Amino acid sequence: MHIVLDFININFIDVLDVIIVAFIFFELFRLTRGTNAINIFMVIMILYICWIVARALGMDLLSLILGQILGVGVLALIIIFQQEIRRFLLHLGGVAPLRKRKRRSIFYRKQEGFSTAAIDEITNACSRMSASKTGALIVIKHESSLESYIETGDVIDATIHRRLIENLFFKNSPLHDGAMIITNSRIIAVRCTLPITDNQDINPSYGMRHKAAIGVTEQTDAEAIVVSEETGNISYVANGVITLMNSIIELRVALENSFK
Repeated sequence: MHIVLDFININFIDVLDVIIVAFIFFELFRLTRGTNAINIFMVIMILYICWIVARALGMDLLSLILGQILGVGVLALIIIFQQEIRRFLLHLGGVAPLRKRKRRSIFYRKQEGFSTAAIDEITNACSRMSASKTGALIVIKHESSLESYIETGDVIDATIHRRLIENLFFKNSPLHDGAMIITNSRIIAVRCTLPITDNQDINPSYGMRHKAAIGVTEQTDAEAIVVSEETGNISYVANGVITLMNSIIELRVALENSFK
């Protein structure tokens, strides 16, 4: 049997088109995996494939119906996937790759003035809050703007000091609830509201501080330190991944490596 494939005309642009579309769909799947949005994403993909097949087979009525459903659903998709779209755009902007490459790009400018003294103050404060089981959430800025989160809290712009950090997170302090944001060896703001992660696969024992720490590190290149109010455990969060610190030395090393 001789099959003629003269109707197939594939060039470099066609291959590039397929690769780009495959990459976009893979990233969307990866970013929605583990969230409630993955089920919606899979349904949409099935409808889209059915629409393509219906068009290829000349099923005009079915193609028209599915096309209308997909067309009207664009606005709904933007609303449903707003967090995933934001995360995807940040990812394309190079936030995650920059962190994974230890920020050695020529476009990276190391945060000015994050000194050894600042690391000392932060680690000592975390050690004391861990011992007293004082809950804390500290966010350390890198390149991504945190202005939208800073605006939700109270700007104080103070020098990093262990006693100040402890007093701000003391349970009877009016500023203890929410996150502290640090940049350039300065405490910029406290009582800040952070985005909560949509990831459903995290440890159920983690509270709102941990979920907020995961959320902000998923959407930005910032890193976070969480002191558990229940256990006193200290966790370091980067790229949406929580690492339990077994000692203050581990926390110090994590902070030092963050700015290499």
